Amino acid sequence: MGVRLIVVDDHRLLAEALASALKLRGHRVLAAAAPSAGAAELVVNRAPEVCLLGTAAPAEPGAFDPVLRIKRECPQVAVVVLGPVPSPRGIAAAFAAGASGYVRHDERIEGVERAMIKARTGEAAVAPQLLQGAFAELLDPAVQPDDEATRLMQLLTPREIEVLVRVAEGEDTRVIAAGMGIAPSTARTHVQRVLMKLGVGSRLEAAALAARTGLLDRVASYTGPEDVAAPEAD
Repeated sequence: MGVRLIVVDDHRLLAEALASALKLRGHRVLAAAAPSAGAAELVVNRAPEVCLLGTAAPAEPGAFDPVLRIKRECPQVAVVVLGPVPSPRGIAAAFAAGASGYVRHDERIEGVERAMIKARTGEAAVAPQLLQGAFAELLDPAVQPDDEATRLMQLLTPREIEVLVRVAEGEDTRVIAAGMGIAPSTARTHVQRVLMKLGVGSRLEAAALAARTGLLDRVASYTGPEDVAAPEAD
């Protein structure tokens, strides 16, 4: 039996893509919306069984305020957080606010589905390896969590970062080429390099990874005129 759910994320493209995938697997998606700050109002009005709540910064103050309101006004709704590799503080904040689960943003759709079903039955839905990592960090505070956004930015050149931003904004190869003053073949090569470096297989996956890790919120200083190379000769 499918789950009645609402999918909310700050990035509408990601919310709609996940909603579509879950519909194909037999679940009833009542709504797919952005931003996540509006999740509580939507959930209170629609009363789903599960709310999938995407966040790029689980450790930030107020990140789980929507969860607090949902659990206060609709305690029967199970909230599963979708986010980056969390710090112990991020996991603790999610569950302290009343979340029933935490799933990494790069989890396969089957993993998200399992978490939804477990959360609906009242079980805690969190992968053992996430808990193990959290405990390890709590026991050894000198070990700092990886900054995934910084790591990804270090993998890419300034030009590739610009390409990634354009991909995340939904631009096709022709539009990317025109905006950057390069040939479509060169733009296509840049896109393929970005996908290869990020270890993803599609533009949608690249956009999702960039959004979930917070990279899109941190690239402004990397895409200004001083950081982007001059148009390439083709």
